[in-house]
Formats: sequence, C-alpha cells, structure tokens
Amino acid sequence: MTTTDPISGPLAGTAHADDATVLARLHDRLEGSADVDVAYRLLDSPLGELLVASTDRGVVRVGFAAAGHDAALEELATAISPRVLRAPGRLDAAARQLEEYFAGRRRRFDLPLDLRLANGFRLEVVEHLGEVGYGETASYARVAALVGRPRAVRAVGTACARNPLPVLVPCHRVVRSDGSVGEYAGGPAAKRALLALEALGDG
Repeated sequence: MTTTDPISGPLAGTAHADDATVLARLHDRLEGSADVDVAYRLLDSPLGELLVASTDRGVVRVGFAAAGHDAALEELATAISPRVLRAPGRLDAAARQLEEYFAGRRRRFDLPLDLRLANGFRLEVVEHLGEVGYGETASYARVAALVGRPRAVRAVGTACARNPLPVLVPCHRVVRSDGSVGEYAGGPAAKRALLALEALGDG
C-alpha cells in the first residue's frame, strides 16, 4: 500500500522527480529537523552490522544484527518516541570512535550516553561496568560486589545481557567465575572477539 503526503517548502515543484530523489530530499530535510527524537545509523563492524542510535542526551542504543535491528527500533519507538529516523550524520562521532576501537586505536569512549533504557538494578550495573578496564575481565560476582549486592550474581548476568549499550558500556568484560564467557547480546562469538581484540591491544 502506498500513501502520498503533500510536500511543501523546499520540496515543492518536484512532481516530475523520481520517487527516490523526492524521498532522499525529504530525508535530508528531516535529518536536520528538531522533530526527530531518536536518530540512528547502521555501521559495519568486525562483529557484523551494528545499529547505533542517539537522542539529544547522547547515544542511547547499540544493537547487534544477531539480536534484530527491527526489535531495537521497536524498543526505541516504544520506550522513547515513535519519531525515529535513520540520520547517519547525527552519529558521526559515535561511528568514528567505534571504528577507532575496532581498529585497536581507542581504549576508552568519549561520548555522552543516554541511559534511560536501563533502570533500577540494571542501571546500577551499567553504571559500574566502566570500572572494568580495557583488556581486563571481571566475574559476575565481582561486579555484584561493586554494585553493593554481592549475592545478586545471577541478576548481574541478566543486567549485562540486557545492557542497551554493548561495546560502549563494556559488559563483554564480565565473565563467569570459571573463565567462560557467559551470555552476550551479540552472541558468545562476538564476546570472545571483543575480548581477543582488547587482549591484543593491551600488549
């Protein structure tokens, strides 16, 4: 089903332009508009295509293709606003820093983060994950102790698996006490790849 909306202003007079051109110009206008609450882009990475989204507060979501980009977009539309737009230019800084990280040239991210998709105990865990440094690992039990809830080991595992900002907030550095990787939103292979990247970069 196709719907047609009247277009005014800079796009007026484009009735003879092909649909792709009109849509591209409309998209460009919207990308620069204050009417977009959540902007996102897709970024190629060694872990597959990542969805990276931001609000006016900062980066709010990083999603793996394995977990489903549509599901991440639906979460953003439901939890924050339905005004979600693919607007790559708004995420240039995040894209650049992620590319530097995957190339082994960055150990810390310097980006504003919007943590509104985590709350309660999950938010407490996310706020402490940065204490586990590049090239290091910590057990779920250690993170539970950092949060001040030493018996909440299983809940820490759940909070890490549901971290809305994987890679930027390093839940991949949290492993089981026996050294096995445990759960990860991008899958265990992605978690091992990140740990291997940091082990190489720490030398």
